[in-house]
Amino acid sequence: MKTIDVTALGEILIDFTQNGVSEQGNPLLEMNPGGAPCNVLAMLRKFDRKVAFIGKVGDDNFGHFLKQKAEKLGIGMSNLFFDEEVHTTLAFVHTGENGDRDFTFCRNPGADMQLTEFEVKEEPIKQSKIFHFGTLSMTHENVRKATVKALELAKKNDCLISFDPNIREPLWGNLEEARKQVEVGLGYCDILKISDNEIQWFTGEEDYSKAVKKIRENHQIKLVLVSMGSEGSRAYYGDEMVEVAGFKNENTIETTGAGDTFCGCVLHSILDLGLDALTREQLVEMLTMANGAASLITTKKGALCSMPEIKEVTDFISSDTLS
Repeated sequence: MKTIDVTALGEILIDFTQNGVSEQGNPLLEMNPGGAPCNVLAMLRKFDRKVAFIGKVGDDNFGHFLKQKAEKLGIGMSNLFFDEEVHTTLAFVHTGENGDRDFTFCRNPGADMQLTEFEVKEEPIKQSKIFHFGTLSMTHENVRKATVKALELAKKNDCLISFDPNIREPLWGNLEEARKQVEVGLGYCDILKISDNEIQWFTGEEDYSKAVKKIRENHQIKLVLVSMGSEGSRAYYGDEMVEVAGFKNENTIETTGAGDTFCGCVLHSILDLGLDALTREQLVEMLTMANGAASLITTKKGALCSMPEIKEVTDFISSDTLS
């Protein structure tokens, strides 16, 4: 009997986001815990799911701050390692007027890149129903080996595997290497969550359905989810395509964590429903919840500690439907 709902491997880091200006007119930056795989776990905790994280931070104030914050949320951090030589990875989030983001990273190197295959243990993965990962743990050789080892362990132990490429262009030497590593990830996953711009970049197809078909020519992925920002999302399951419109939110301030929030909601649904016989109605319900939660996170600063409560999401969806 597996005791962990979802284990994620990858980055946990500090997102510095602007929160006001000083008396001198300079931006004030707030230290927000983040990192896509861990953000997904934070959303799953709102559903009271049992989750665990595998990763590495620096043995510095940032690293210990991150561990403390994640543990307070109920995320299992016994497989978080501390690097004594390399500092915790930092990301500076620059938000445009429409809420879209640009990132500047202090990661040359960053501690999350220092995770080794020897630090990836079988037991937490063996105990997990779902294993989740992205591509930031595939940008460099050592952490790539750690990721592939974890994926092999997940396959061996009958975990469902969830993959969100979450491409951050500045962290790759070149995008051809990024493309190669996405291809590796696609070869393992049962659930793919990919953004609209990422699937267009990866396949060269503007039309999402054609893009999904192209991916499925080489990879038999049971559930493909395409997130389309404020436009909503799609689920491709078997021969079925379901699209659910997004929730427009006049209170949006930034989109950090929206895709991770969406992904966490989807994985919660899969834990309840499985992947073998999803109905159209179940897919609609899954996407509606995920879209609503993703819309709400855009009204808050940060991600890891800002995930919406489930009642908040259901009330928001209900009010929007009624209006």
